[in-house]
Amino acid sequence: MIPILTTIFIVIVALMHFYIMYFEMFAFTKPRTLKTFNITKEKAENAKELAVNQGLYNGFLAAGLVWSVLYPDTQIGLQIALFFLSCVVIAALYGAATVSKRIFFAQGIPAIIALILTIISI
Repeated sequence: MIPILTTIFIVIVALMHFYIMYFEMFAFTKPRTLKTFNITKEKAENAKELAVNQGLYNGFLAAGLVWSVLYPDTQIGLQIALFFLSCVVIAALYGAATVSKRIFFAQGIPAIIALILTIISI
């Protein structure tokens, strides 16, 4: 069984990415999403199709993280988590470099903590 603290952080990262997926796929032009992503309604309308695609990728990251904690073999589950958390950290670094530093703090820090806990658990 994956240690509880590691599991908690992996699940937190997964839930965050399911939440981001929801915003990007189903509510990209809604006022709350506009405020969250700090974009205008016009920009959101123009980028809506791209956001849906991006949301799908965030959903895949979240699904992979859920899979990692549910996998019956702990060591394989930890390896799965290692892969998906590494993807999240890389995406957060890229997002911080190209879009907003907030992405690193919102997505990168929790993923880094989960990644460190995962490495310690292996």
